[in-house]
Amino acid sequence: MEPVGGLLHRAVVMEVLQAALAAADPYRAVLSALTTHPIALAALTQLTPGGRVYVVGAGKAGTAMTRAAEEVLGERVTAGLVIVKDGHTEPPDASQPSSNRRVLLKEASHPVPDARGVAATVELLDLVEQAGNDDLVLCLISGGGSALLTAPAEGITLEDVQSVTAALLRAGATINELNAVRKHLSRVSGGQLARIAAPANVLSLILSDVTGSPLDVIASGPTVPDTSTFGDALAIILRYNIADSIPLCVPERLRQGTAGDVSETPKPGDPLFNKVANLLVANNVQAVEAAADKARLVGLNTGIISTYLEGEARIVGGVLAGIAREVVEFGRPVARPACLLFGGETTVTVRGNGVGGRNSELALGAALALAGLGPNVVVASLATDGGDGSSPGAGGIVDGTTIDRGHAMGLNAEAFLANNDSYTYLAQLGDAIMTGPTGTNVNDIMALFVLESS
Repeated sequence: MEPVGGLLHRAVVMEVLQAALAAADPYRAVLSALTTHPIALAALTQLTPGGRVYVVGAGKAGTAMTRAAEEVLGERVTAGLVIVKDGHTEPPDASQPSSNRRVLLKEASHPVPDARGVAATVELLDLVEQAGNDDLVLCLISGGGSALLTAPAEGITLEDVQSVTAALLRAGATINELNAVRKHLSRVSGGQLARIAAPANVLSLILSDVTGSPLDVIASGPTVPDTSTFGDALAIILRYNIADSIPLCVPERLRQGTAGDVSETPKPGDPLFNKVANLLVANNVQAVEAAADKARLVGLNTGIISTYLEGEARIVGGVLAGIAREVVEFGRPVARPACLLFGGETTVTVRGNGVGGRNSELALGAALALAGLGPNVVVASLATDGGDGSSPGAGGIVDGTTIDRGHAMGLNAEAFLANNDSYTYLAQLGDAIMTGPTGTNVNDIMALFVLESS
């Protein structure tokens, strides 16, 4: 799988990446929050004897988060439903009696929502509406929740939401932009779940998959005051010039909302949030810092460059390769053996019909710029949820031999990249990272290594 002479180096790289995944474990994050965080402890201890607990949520990390919540709360849970991405549920634990499993897990489609997600969301809202003044709604929120927790607003259909989601993804919109639009086509996102839960107490435990971890953007902020507006959403549609390629009812609703003819999402200062607490329990920064700790432990000169990395994936890959060349040539910003780490989320403007994602595209872009540097110069890009775009992989791990090895197999890397077919290229060389669903989701981890000769 790895190039000759690169086996040891690839093992070191994967060890560093695995440390990042371990630090973002959603089970441990929720377990810690519910047993040690003062706000969570207060929410649980202040429940009246007759107070009920409803556990709801959505996101790719929902299964592990639910397992932790059930372990802590046990029979205090009245009922619950958490929506997760296809393939992200775990087999039932035979050691746990079925009577103790009070929270249902339901799968739905991501990143484009489907009818299963809508049906599950309706069921979830029915539960939340039962909560009264003395009850607690515990929300488990993680990345992917925007697509999984889907309840189209009046006059908007599922097909409308699917169309605009797909169009914005193809156009290369950021997650912040995509969610600003989806909030204003929904009756649950952008703080609206909190509005439906009122007057109950709401405690949301949030695993961030968004650069900088703005709570109102993660999973479209169902229990968080919305800082975006109908005007913002309409501007995004116009900026990406997709108004003519999506259903007319979408820009029309956004125009009506901008004019004040449709009620806005709840904003900061709304009294309904007086009984809502939103806690960030894990994010990309923690994962990158854990990767850095592991890299130092194995003897690498290590630096965290940024956890705000964004931009067109293939271009960002070239930038990382340029930094690697700086280390090779001048020993800066650190000398070899070096490990430089990044976190964030890039985007891909889709022009072809290949199989890939932002992480494999970043890796292939880096490989082109690393050509000729040998197996000791490595760039890796990993989707922490284990799913990279349309591919079955989690990203790519390339080095200065990747392009030469491709040429030897008759593969033209530039052609694959032009067709957004990065996964297909990397998989044929054994340079694709394959993890399967990881159970977490905290953006992407990018790393470059300049190692000593074997």
